[in-house]
Amino acid sequence: MNTATTNVLDEVQEGVIIGKTYYKRPLLFRVLIGIPLIYLPIIFSMPFVVLGVILVRTHLRALGAHNMKGYWDFVPSWVSHRYIYATQPIHAPERYWLGHYKWYWLFNCKVYCPLSVALLRYFVYLIKIVENWWCPFTHSRKQEYADAAIDASYWHLEERTKALLNPVDRDNPIWNSEAKRGRL
Repeated sequence: MNTATTNVLDEVQEGVIIGKTYYKRPLLFRVLIGIPLIYLPIIFSMPFVVLGVILVRTHLRALGAHNMKGYWDFVPSWVSHRYIYATQPIHAPERYWLGHYKWYWLFNCKVYCPLSVALLRYFVYLIKIVENWWCPFTHSRKQEYADAAIDASYWHLEERTKALLNPVDRDNPIWNSEAKRGRL
């Protein structure tokens, strides 16, 4: 391997690198531009995500789906957040506005992060169900859809189309409850 490839692999194994260069960035980028860029996507994109969740869930219900997880199944338990107002640590190395307030960190840690991440995870879950229903074709990442397994794929409903499928597709336990139970 060459040095460039080795460096890329080291970075991937280490994870996303932010902390090593954070304090080298100008305050303007870290705070005055950086902080609004955290919240603007929520203000502008989350209404569309909520609309998408409603539409996809309605689509699945129209197909007859039931026994789906709900949004609150993706939100962490409030008790799992270990800090209350009195014990909430703050991170404010510089004297900038919101970082000095405990309520700011509590809002971020108990509302913004868990609810927004849960909403996105829920939307992905619903889309995986749609994908598993309409598309029983295996690909290199299809196993990542297993958390949204369904009872039987659309393509498996008729014997004549079932016979046309590759056995890997036909017998995949993500969308074939008979394969899941070992009945094939």
